[in-house]
Amino acid sequence: MTTRLDHLAIAAETLDAGVAAVEAALGMALHPGGRHARMGTHNRLLSLGPAEYLEVIAIDPDAPAPDHPRWFDLDRFTGRPRPQTWIARCDDLQAALALAPEGAGRPLDFARDDLRWRMAVPADGRLPFDSLFPALIAWQGARHAAARLPDTGARLEALVLRHPQADALRAALGPLMNDARVSVSTGPVALSAAIRTPHGLRVLE
Repeated sequence: MTTRLDHLAIAAETLDAGVAAVEAALGMALHPGGRHARMGTHNRLLSLGPAEYLEVIAIDPDAPAPDHPRWFDLDRFTGRPRPQTWIARCDDLQAALALAPEGAGRPLDFARDDLRWRMAVPADGRLPFDSLFPALIAWQGARHAAARLPDTGARLEALVLRHPQADALRAALGPLMNDARVSVSTGPVALSAAIRTPHGLRVLE
């Protein structure tokens, strides 16, 4: 079982603040995303290639609050906009979850416009290893969110996961992830992404 990096989630207290921060950091404009009624969130997007993208995501103030924790631990998110977690794509979500650490979540079905997907969402909204273990997603049908975005040349070059239990995180990722761009190092919890843009290499952290 091998998963593939699908997208990167940049969390923000408000969508406007997140968009402004990421656009300033990358020197690129984000594109319209949508709303996630089941989670009470909304987003804006940027292509990172034919099958990868970046999303800025925040609680939607105009949506009813769900009766369960939101994904990506957004209910407890505070501070400046920053990378919050990453999402890995698989063909068989149940098989991937069987190899994932406890707390990786249970599969839920989502839909927006012509997009359909299943994602594992933890009961408390918080992924293992302080959200540095990826959320697992399986796209349904032929449509993928990245295919709807204009390719403006941005590409993810490196994703660095820092955690006090780096060896345990590395071991948890081992059965699922084989991507030379993803590295794990020891340190305070942090997630950073190096993105090659038309203006040069930029880092979100």
